[in-house]
Formats: sequence, C-alpha cells, structure tokens
Amino acid sequence: MSATITHDAEGTVTGNSFDKYGSTNPVFRRILAKFERSLGELFESVDPASVLDVGCGEGVLVHRWATARPQTRVVGFDLEDPVLQAEWERRQAPNLEYRILRAQEGFPFAEGEFSLATAIEVLEHVPDPEHTLAEMTRCARGGHLLVSVPREPLWRALNTARGAYVRQLGNSPGHINHWSKRGFVSLVSRYGEVQEIRSPFPWTMLLARV
Repeated sequence: MSATITHDAEGTVTGNSFDKYGSTNPVFRRILAKFERSLGELFESVDPASVLDVGCGEGVLVHRWATARPQTRVVGFDLEDPVLQAEWERRQAPNLEYRILRAQEGFPFAEGEFSLATAIEVLEHVPDPEHTLAEMTRCARGGHLLVSVPREPLWRALNTARGAYVRQLGNSPGHINHWSKRGFVSLVSRYGEVQEIRSPFPWTMLLARV
C-alpha cells in the first residue's frame, strides 16, 4: 500500500494520502470494512440533523453522508490544496458544503450550530488538538462528537513491521500526536461524556455527548 506525501498551499506537510476507500487490497478491504461498520453504526445512532466534519480530505465521507441523508446539512472543511479542491468538485450534493479552513483556527460557526461534529483520522495531524476539540465541542454543544485516531504504539509497530517509515520509527508523515486507547479516551473525556468506545483494528473510535 503506497502513500503520497501531501502538502497544503503553504508547503507544510499535512500527512500522507492513501486512497483507502478505493483500495483493492483484500486484506486492507477487510480492515477498512470493520472501520466503516463501526463508524456507520455510531453515526446512525446519533441520527444527526446537521454534521460538521473537520479535515474532510477528498470529501469521500461527507459526500457519502450527504447523499444518504438528503435532509441532513453536511459541512466539511480542510486545508487549501488544489488536489483536495478538485476532489470536492467531483463530490457535490445540494445539502453538502465545503470550506477551506485550518483546524487550528477558530471555526466560523455558531455555538450549537451542528448536532454532530466529526474528526475522522484528523486529530493526529493538527498542531493543537485541544483547541480543535474545544471548537468542535462549541459548535456541537448539546450534540455529539465522533472522532477516531490511529491507536499507538500499535500503528507505528505495524508500519515498522511492513517496512514503512523505518527511519521515523514507523511514524506516518504528518502524525504529530500519538495516543494509546486509554490516553485518547482521557483526552476526549475532558470535552464530553464518552458514550461508546470502539477499537476497529488498528484505530480508536469514540462517540461522546457534549
């Protein structure tokens, strides 16, 4: 599974881009299916009227949510990157809105404007995850957070085992934050009541009431 190092418009490394949703690798497809099943179950348990997705990437998930739920307002944002913006153009829906925004900035949304705020494989990349979570909590006041991150040190161990990023001790490009399952639960618990914990290999996924 190869990955492409990605940068924002200012040249900052933002992570590694691997088309996980388009992968044909059978092993990875099984792993991803478990991840998507957990994500879908938690998402539907909230039954959100509106969704804010932090770090929406190419727009795969927000487009999927918007087309499956035409009455749900869906807003996704990410960095300024021509590759991302080109993908947004390919994935449009009447109830879907994209914005260019950095997760470390203040979010231009009102308190409680969304019933669900999500960050799926994003918080490991942001310089100040506490700020990002605080802004997500503000925007989803009275609603829920749905977040996932790679589970450490398992993630780096798996990378090392497959010979990836060996000089970086298995750390994926752009991953500047690292959490064990317990550490991530502790972090998110400061912003809301963690209602459900899932561990689709090799990630940690949480649903919290805020």
